[in-house]
Amino acid sequence: MSKGPVLILGARSDIGLAVAKNFASLGHPIQLAAREAQKLAPDRDDISTRYNVEVTLHEFDALHPDRFAGFLDSLPELPEVAACAIGYMGEQEDSESNLTAASLVMRSNYEGPVGILSELANRFEDRGSGVIIGISSVAGQRGRATNYFYGSAKAGFTAFLSGLRNRLAKKGVHVITVLPGFVATRMTENLDLPKKLTAQPAEVAEKIALAVKKSRNVIYVRSIWFLIMTIICNIPESIFKKMKL
Repeated sequence: MSKGPVLILGARSDIGLAVAKNFASLGHPIQLAAREAQKLAPDRDDISTRYNVEVTLHEFDALHPDRFAGFLDSLPELPEVAACAIGYMGEQEDSESNLTAASLVMRSNYEGPVGILSELANRFEDRGSGVIIGISSVAGQRGRATNYFYGSAKAGFTAFLSGLRNRLAKKGVHVITVLPGFVATRMTENLDLPKKLTAQPAEVAEKIALAVKKSRNVIYVRSIWFLIMTIICNIPESIFKKMKL
């Protein structure tokens, strides 16, 4: 794979920054895109100095699809790899009672990521090369009472990535779906997560880089999650609806 630029969408997230650092360590120029991107200036300087690569900052808001084309036009170069680490869990109870809260979860985890990756997909297809990485969630593999708004948005995103991969398979563009499972980030810091099932952002980044190198399609950061979700997805609905998950 060439050492072309890597675009990180949602670069202020813990996973996004970890992915940026990993690709920078491999010699790729990095494009960090996020809301209030200037807050990433210390990270830009650190990555640039540490890995001796060019790092640029770009203002990007996934909730404003009318600006997506202009955002891509403003990049110094069309990236070779684009990784989407955009996500917002929200609070399930808020989403149940407040349509505005529910909409924010849906738009942040589905509408925004789908829109920007669709724009990138068209440009990558025209060029005939590129890698698109979508960080989805195991929460999208079966709806659970405790987070079905977030989970349903991630389910849609996973389906989108699958269809996009199928569409672009013969166009020189590869699409990777990442299903991390639990990750120790600011988004999950208030949750009591089991240590043996919880990855660190750097671990996610390493698995993503390996998936790009080996042209993988769908990856679980920790393989045990494949077993866990296989079991959960095969529980009969009559039993599942009585469970507290």
